[in-house]
Amino acid sequence: QVQLVESGGGLVQAGGSLRLSCGASGSIFSINTMSWYRQAPGKQRESVAYIGTGGDTNYADSVKGRFTISRDNAKKLVFLQLNSLKPEDTAVYYCAMGNPPYFWGQGTQVTVSS
Repeated sequence: QVQLVESGGGLVQAGGSLRLSCGASGSIFSINTMSWYRQAPGKQRESVAYIGTGGDTNYADSVKGRFTISRDNAKKLVFLQLNSLKPEDTAVYYCAMGNPPYFWGQGTQVTVSS
């Protein structure tokens, strides 16, 4: 069983930055695509970004140029750098493993004030 634990969320003003981290247990981190999703109040969960085992990345149009996903296989960590944050980025951000995801973290709250 894999456990994913996110950290780094918080309250930030519009235009600010945050760095989310997700640590994984187990031995299958390096052979899995890792993703970040988010869910805003009253909305469906949506994909934000993913990074493949070879480092290939993909981003939702709404975050391109502002967010950056990266991974450290040796430490079993995946990161999401959030820059130029907007109030509409407010959501619970989830780390996920697999494509499609089959393990999920508990989420970390990101709140962007205007």
